[in-house]
Amino acid sequence: MTSRNSEAVKHALSANRAGLLEKLMAAVRPQFRLDVLVVDADDPVLGVKRCAVDDCDRSEWQRGLCGGHSRRWRLRGRPELAQFLADPGPPVQGRVQPGGCTVPGCGFGTSGRGLCMRHRTRWERAGRPDPAVWAASAPPVGSPKRPECRLPFCRLWTENDRNIFCKAHTTRWKQLGSPATDDYIDHCLLRGKARIDFCGLSPQLKLELQYAVQCRHDERTITAAPPVVTWAIHQAKHAAVGSLLDYGESQWRQAMGPRRSSFEAFLLYARDAVETLRDGTSWEAEYDRDLWRLHKLPGLKTHPGKSSRQTVDFTRIAQPWLRPLAKRWARLRLASGLSTATVTNDVRILVRFSQFLATVTPDVDRLRRIDRALLERYLAWLGTQPCGQTVKEDCVWGLNQFFGTIRQHGWDDTLPTTAGFFTGDTPPRPPRVTRHLAEYVMAQVEKPDNLDRWPNPDGRLVTLILIRCGLRASDACTLPFDCLLHDGQGAPYLRYLNHKMNRQAAVPIDDELEAEIRAQQRRVLQRWPDGNPNLFLRQTANAGGRRCLTYHGYRTMLNRWLASCDVRDEHGQPVHLTAHQWRHTFATRLINRDVPQEVVRVLLDHESTQMTAHYARITDQTVRRRWEQATRVNIKGERVDLDPDGPLAQAQWAKTRYGIATQTLPHGYCGLPVQKNCPHANACLTCPVFLTGPEFLPELREHRGRTLTLIDNAQANGHTRVAEMNQQVLANLDNMLRGVETEAGAANAG
Repeated sequence: MTSRNSEAVKHALSANRAGLLEKLMAAVRPQFRLDVLVVDADDPVLGVKRCAVDDCDRSEWQRGLCGGHSRRWRLRGRPELAQFLADPGPPVQGRVQPGGCTVPGCGFGTSGRGLCMRHRTRWERAGRPDPAVWAASAPPVGSPKRPECRLPFCRLWTENDRNIFCKAHTTRWKQLGSPATDDYIDHCLLRGKARIDFCGLSPQLKLELQYAVQCRHDERTITAAPPVVTWAIHQAKHAAVGSLLDYGESQWRQAMGPRRSSFEAFLLYARDAVETLRDGTSWEAEYDRDLWRLHKLPGLKTHPGKSSRQTVDFTRIAQPWLRPLAKRWARLRLASGLSTATVTNDVRILVRFSQFLATVTPDVDRLRRIDRALLERYLAWLGTQPCGQTVKEDCVWGLNQFFGTIRQHGWDDTLPTTAGFFTGDTPPRPPRVTRHLAEYVMAQVEKPDNLDRWPNPDGRLVTLILIRCGLRASDACTLPFDCLLHDGQGAPYLRYLNHKMNRQAAVPIDDELEAEIRAQQRRVLQRWPDGNPNLFLRQTANAGGRRCLTYHGYRTMLNRWLASCDVRDEHGQPVHLTAHQWRHTFATRLINRDVPQEVVRVLLDHESTQMTAHYARITDQTVRRRWEQATRVNIKGERVDLDPDGPLAQAQWAKTRYGIATQTLPHGYCGLPVQKNCPHANACLTCPVFLTGPEFLPELREHRGRTLTLIDNAQANGHTRVAEMNQQVLANLDNMLRGVETEAGAANAG
């Protein structure tokens, strides 16, 4: 680099730093612009609880005790905390007055034997009698109007006119290097209290760290305890930088060494906050980066139940000609209102295509070389990758949409027209497998004893809502505080936001679940008397209580709860279930209770009946199983069997299912093939293809009684033809009743 270029870079850095300093001066509020920031113990972000010992004003350090009492507790052999708190011993040193001379009227500090230096000398000359007896009769020494120690909690006299502190505090002042009077007084007053000391930093670096503390405090999410901030200050001092932006993130990680978790995270957070203040939050500031920080792009569609600090990583797209197009596509998709999760998945698709290009066709160095032949090689390569069928389909049709967008907006005219995919390029999807849980498993899940194993009421109530309402887990976790509605009859409904469809929805609930939700609302108000927008609150990183429970947080609690319940399947194996399976189970139960499919669609808030039909297929299997297990007899009383394993099983079932759906009769079913017309108009009980079963016994018996009455009336009135016709009906009824009752009796006996 030439001297001219070097000077230009230095000038640019100086200008940037000057502009940042001006912004910092305007942004940092006076209450944070202090050399020593003493935090309030009740502050939800910065505060540290007070020591559990009564009358101790120090901050907690370990097990609810300050440093001094914690050391005393360990020296006693770590007894039970309640036992230690009952007798913690004398006050720890710090903000208590040291021992004074025991001679009445003397205000000097002690120098051994309970005597000050002056009285101790006289006591030694008197032959060292009993100190207490001697002190009781000894006269005071010196003037009774001597200056007192400058520390506000100490009333002992100074040793001479040159000192401004008592003997003990003068000794401590010298041990600390004889600091300025005010600094020493502050040190003594703050000893043992949680505080953040910004002293020793350059002016801009001090403002940057003060600004970071202010931002963390205002966000009210993750706590920033003084020890964490102090560690970051020490790291900045050790790095000898004038600004946190002098190092990049990777440089700071390397400089911090192996320490991780909240300590490292706060320093990186501080750097990010300062950078955001300098550059702002806009597409202009973020677009050129290869790692987009989505929380710095306002107006995006995000899910409140997911992490707020999502990123989109373009560094894994190796081709320099592909990365700009990927960025442009991602920006367009985000600006059009698609969710951040969708766009993140779009970029993953391009990352996988980049991997293919790098490993299989590394000679492809521009867009114009992507043609149909290359994409066919991509399809073959994709089929060998260890991912599911859905992921592979996304990698095909997502990439196809990417190419279509390039053509539509004219981003690059060199893209060949043959670069695209067609129907049939991907294997057909296998039939959907229902994911509902067996009732054997649900009986364990819904067992009251197991529900009571939940360690917190939030997780228990979310579980009940998922089971009884069929919500998606993410929608249940983000329920608003005011989520109950009532119709004109006073029936309760649960109102929620369907995040997948981005619309409000409601589902009816029972009075018991309403009472559970009311109890949860009372618990929230008890914790947050001023109100809270959420019904379920995040367990961590939620100092201000404004963040709702996340799906990942609930899933972690769910897994622990299931392990404690030891839920097992019919074979005795542990059950691994997901929260979404309760949605499938909810729908399956409705379908199997003969709830109309359209009603199920509304309750699940599905956009189309196709998804609901996935659950509706369960009813065919359920009814068929019941049909196979039940007794069927014809008009002769003969049993009619459907062999579930026979070669015509599916065809027989289709015929019977159609008859049930279209020709259900008052006391049976029509077994006539669907292609034929019925020759027995209004005379099913004389039809050879009529079938019935035990569920129609009441109707058959009632019909037999009416038939006997009809025959008697016909004979009495001389209607011989009517009597003969109904004799055949009566005979068929008797045959069917005998057949059904015989089979039913045998089944009950077995």
